[in-house]
Amino acid sequence: MVKLGLWVPLEARPGKDQEVEQFLRDGLPLVEQEAGTTAWFALRLGPSMFGIFDAFADESAREAHLAGKVAAALMAKAPELFMGTPPVQKLEVLAAKLP
Repeated sequence: MVKLGLWVPLEARPGKDQEVEQFLRDGLPLVEQEAGTTAWFALRLGPSMFGIFDAFADESAREAHLAGKVAAALMAKAPELFMGTPPVQKLEVLAAKLP
């Protein structure tokens, strides 16, 4: 059961929207290797607005994800791709429907 999540809103730097989109698409294979990440979504919310939503069964899985390759790549690329440092917001999942 999914109990916890992360929400990371991302605003692309001017002219970097296609690079951000590709960066997010390239993150999927890395997340697929994380056994504890129950769900992961890379989202486009508008022309320069993106987001990542993740879901986890417990805190140890969430912390493992935050210490993983996708989070490291996100922070490494942040100065080049995003307006400011992406805020990582921890959240509690109240209800979910997953396959």
